[in-house]
Amino acid sequence: MSTAKPLFAVLRQSVSPSVVDALEVLVRTGSDADLNRVNCIVFAQQRGLDVEAVIGGFLHAARIGLFDLSWNMLCPGCGGVLHAGMTLKSLDHATYHCALCSAGYEPTLDEMVEVTFTVSPRIRRIGAHDPHQLAMWDYARQVFWSSGTDIPDDGFSELLQDVVLDAIELPAGERAILSVHLPEGFIIVFDPVSHTTQFLDVKGEATRERQQVSLVFNSVGAAKGTVELRPGPLRLSLENHTDTRVLPGLWIANDAMHALLGRRRPFVTAKRLLSNQTFRDLYRTDTIAVDQRFKITSLTFLFTDLKGSTALYDQVGDLVAFDLVRAHFVVILDIVAAEGGAVVKTIGDAVMATFPTPDRALAAALQMREAMEALNRERGREDLLLNIGLHEGPCLAVMLNDRQDYFGQTVNVASRVQHLARSQSIFTTGQVMRNADVARLLEEASLIAVPHHADIRGVADKVELFEIP
Repeated sequence: MSTAKPLFAVLRQSVSPSVVDALEVLVRTGSDADLNRVNCIVFAQQRGLDVEAVIGGFLHAARIGLFDLSWNMLCPGCGGVLHAGMTLKSLDHATYHCALCSAGYEPTLDEMVEVTFTVSPRIRRIGAHDPHQLAMWDYARQVFWSSGTDIPDDGFSELLQDVVLDAIELPAGERAILSVHLPEGFIIVFDPVSHTTQFLDVKGEATRERQQVSLVFNSVGAAKGTVELRPGPLRLSLENHTDTRVLPGLWIANDAMHALLGRRRPFVTAKRLLSNQTFRDLYRTDTIAVDQRFKITSLTFLFTDLKGSTALYDQVGDLVAFDLVRAHFVVILDIVAAEGGAVVKTIGDAVMATFPTPDRALAAALQMREAMEALNRERGREDLLLNIGLHEGPCLAVMLNDRQDYFGQTVNVASRVQHLARSQSIFTTGQVMRNADVARLLEEASLIAVPHHADIRGVADKVELFEIP
């Protein structure tokens, strides 16, 4: 902790005291498991802290060396970590395969990539820094499963009694034999280290004859197919051809296993982090490789533009107009960040921002409108009139001009919706309006969205539009 003290002093210059205090307590008194792959959302909820402030705090802490940031590719079926990297650039496969679920997945940044934080070994050494020294089930909980899998701290071994027939730690280069009695059902021999799997379909009339199955673990973990067996004794021969230990177990694919794998909790997704202003400020050019294209199935875009900004320079002069426009940018950036969004870029007097959900984008839009009205009241003039457009849909996360950006028709539609908006009104598409939290926000604000019909250039189908006056 002596190494950490000056870093926490630096952290206090940019992060709220309550978050820094919580991080300091975590590093000083947290268990090894607590300090590995920290789930920011759970961390904030357990301590009654603002989630966005906590995410920002961990990002700053990672930037100065208190924590290491990790991007983990997840299996949406079992919640296992298929690949972990220090940067998003390391997730470079077109598909990822889960041997346990015997399924392949095309990566998306919505729910398949989590972002976690592990204490730096320079600050405090924990078991996960030497994962092959962890006990078998600690490895499963801390390394194989993601922070979004809700594995209980207590009672885990009791849960496993109904799921695992037997398991063994097999050192590198060694062999072992497990003798078990197979019940009827589907059994999965699975190693969370090499991700090697052998499926056993146990059915038919029970036998007393000893059945034999052999399994070799190598550096290319994969599902080995399915062997049909009968209920009764099994002699399972295991050979470890890797350079690390393996931890094979016989998992019963029953209701208890499905219930265990189905225990989920919210986590920070890559999509959410890319739409976080603190992340964009701190990791501006170290996100995506030039040749990478990551799919996002749902992202909300907000475009703004100042109406008549050119005339404003004529009316009040360059210096006053510049100060007004700059004040408008400061307000917008603060609102975007407060609502968990990020400004992607500014184009003249226009702003392009992203939000992980439509309701956060609409909340920001309503606050922007109120903020511009407040600035106008202060001046006694209607100088700052803001056009705002919203749209939600799929897109690609890319690198353009050395900047993390977005590409696709959703971006085009959002931009053109903003051009249709009138000053002091918000135009949004039907995709945004169909969000339940958006409906709740409008009801709380006593606002009624008015349907509009308009053709959008470059879009073949009619776009459902609404004006929020």
